[in-house]
Amino acid sequence: MILYEMRPVRSTPAHQTQDFAELVCSNSLKSTSEYTAPWLLKEEMRRAGSLLLEIAEECSVPAGHALAVDRVAFSEKVTRVLEQEPLIAIRREEVARIDSSQLVIVATGPLTSDALAAEIAQLTGSSRLFFYDSISPIVEADSIDRSKVYMAARYDKGSADYINCPMTKEEYDCFLDALVTAESVEEKDWEKRNYFEGCLPIEEIARRGRDTLRFGPMKPVGLIDPRTGKRPYAVVQLRQENLRADSYNLVGFQNHLKFGDQTRVLRLIPGLEQARFLRHGQIHRNTYINGPELLQPTLQMKQHPNVLFGGQICGVEGYVESIATGLLAGIQAARMAVGEAPVAPPRPSAFGSLLHYVTQADPKNFQPANITFDLLPALEQKIRDRKERHQKQCEIALQEFDAWLASVGVTKPIEAPAVAH
Repeated sequence: MILYEMRPVRSTPAHQTQDFAELVCSNSLKSTSEYTAPWLLKEEMRRAGSLLLEIAEECSVPAGHALAVDRVAFSEKVTRVLEQEPLIAIRREEVARIDSSQLVIVATGPLTSDALAAEIAQLTGSSRLFFYDSISPIVEADSIDRSKVYMAARYDKGSADYINCPMTKEEYDCFLDALVTAESVEEKDWEKRNYFEGCLPIEEIARRGRDTLRFGPMKPVGLIDPRTGKRPYAVVQLRQENLRADSYNLVGFQNHLKFGDQTRVLRLIPGLEQARFLRHGQIHRNTYINGPELLQPTLQMKQHPNVLFGGQICGVEGYVESIATGLLAGIQAARMAVGEAPVAPPRPSAFGSLLHYVTQADPKNFQPANITFDLLPALEQKIRDRKERHQKQCEIALQEFDAWLASVGVTKPIEAPAVAH
């Protein structure tokens, strides 16, 4: 297998290292709470032998009921594993051409290079698609005023690993007024903002109404302040960024503000008055293809079946979803490499439901999606209780997925993956 990576020969505005699997946005791989949709997808990945999920768990940091990683340790370990694998030849060069006669996995992004994006556009026969994704700010831990914050997890689920910055109504109103009047990074003439709804900049959320942030990233529900016994008017949560616990990221606080205004506005948050920013929030472009028009349920191109797409570029949003589709593309390519036909995962599974959306959604209104129970098929048996219904969906999904794994011969991680770009 040949694995191409253009960094460090050519980097992107979103990346800072030359390591593989660099997490440029959040450091969270979502909920680990049993019978949630992210848990289901990760459980299926675990049963399929996902090496990346295994490394993520080894590099995890405290994050309540979420799986968050030390992003530096995670990417460094992934890089070491790849470099030590004798079946993988790594080539540090930019790919500008895709040979559709060869078995190829395209798993590029975010910020696919212009040359490769143009080649993908030509191969797919469609114009390049993109949406804007976001990066949350990171602050130094010792610059947080601990006298004004408290540790808690929402509804006390998991351990109290999040720093919570509580706001009164007056503090919230002051922060909101400063936020919506702050200066954004200048939009280039050729840019048309197409933000992913699940990762909107906070200033965009704020412009939709004065309480939208309080129902979004600043939601105070389930975060009782132990010092007062009351729920704050609004809360900003900070999640541990690395194993040393010397930095924290502002959860859901991605933005497109100029750095000077961003510092001024975010220092209005109680506890962050003297915050030192290791990284400011940013917006970057993600490229993706129109999966419903171009892909089979096996992630093969309809017109070029030797070419498979996996990861964010195939039309999914989120690290877990990207890892899952990359894993699936690898399984299918491994079967094809030994002359076996690729087989789509079962529709009731999280894998199958995600792929069903990516390949069967309305192509005219297609936008990348996270895994949710809305993507899974409805139960034949009507169950009114939501938790009970979700548990039943998970049980069916795992039963079907286990049977599929056995049918495609995946009882442990694939040992000989196919050629990939």
